[in-house]
Amino acid sequence: MDQPELDKLTWVNSSKTQAKRIQLPDRDRVDWDSLDYWGWRDPKAPQRGYLIVPADDGWIGIALTTTSGGGKKPRAGMCSLCLTPHPMSSIGLFAAPRAGAAGRNGNTVGRYICADLQCSLYIRGILKPEGMSALKETLSPQEKAARLELNLHDFVHQVIDG
Repeated sequence: MDQPELDKLTWVNSSKTQAKRIQLPDRDRVDWDSLDYWGWRDPKAPQRGYLIVPADDGWIGIALTTTSGGGKKPRAGMCSLCLTPHPMSSIGLFAAPRAGAAGRNGNTVGRYICADLQCSLYIRGILKPEGMSALKETLSPQEKAARLELNLHDFVHQVIDG
């Protein structure tokens, strides 16, 4: 993924005032070649997360909210974007307000996603989920990236179009 051009970034589910308050991490410290999207949690408000996704004519930004990690029991869960299995404490239920009037009326789209929003690094083996080393998938990193792109596209479509 190329580094996002901020002048071509549209936050689809945030007001202009909310978008101005979003604190972007240091873009110079990101390994853009390993990413399919840019995701991060707000260090000052950990219940907030953000995704920046490449689009045909620029970049789409999606604001998310979540509670802290999953349950305390040693159960496993799976990210709905990259399909990486994790302990439930490393999966978060993220909600994205829908774009436009639907979002202003409180409608959201929810997904269980890697709590650190680093799906791209999991599918490439750069990060490994804790305690899940015995689980192996036979798809190549390129096939996993294509699947992630489809799942991400579906999520973005549901946020924008319902």
